[in-house]
Amino acid sequence: MGFAVSRQLRGAARRNRARRRIREAYRQVREQMAPDIEMVVVARPSAATRPFPELIDDMRRLAEALGRPGSRA
Repeated sequence: MGFAVSRQLRGAARRNRARRRIREAYRQVREQMAPDIEMVVVARPSAATRPFPELIDDMRRLAEALGRPGSRA
């Protein structure tokens, strides 16, 4: 699992905050993720300001999509 943050987020503090938020959202749903999946999540600028429950919902939808047969590239 990897986390990357777009440089569109100006300032290291804002990028670090966005990275921490998506990392924590992943921790909330990692039990739902298949164990054999390798991925990198790229945080966009909205990850720094979006309400945290919405980030968790996004991560949950990602877990569901990756769990479906034939959905992996």
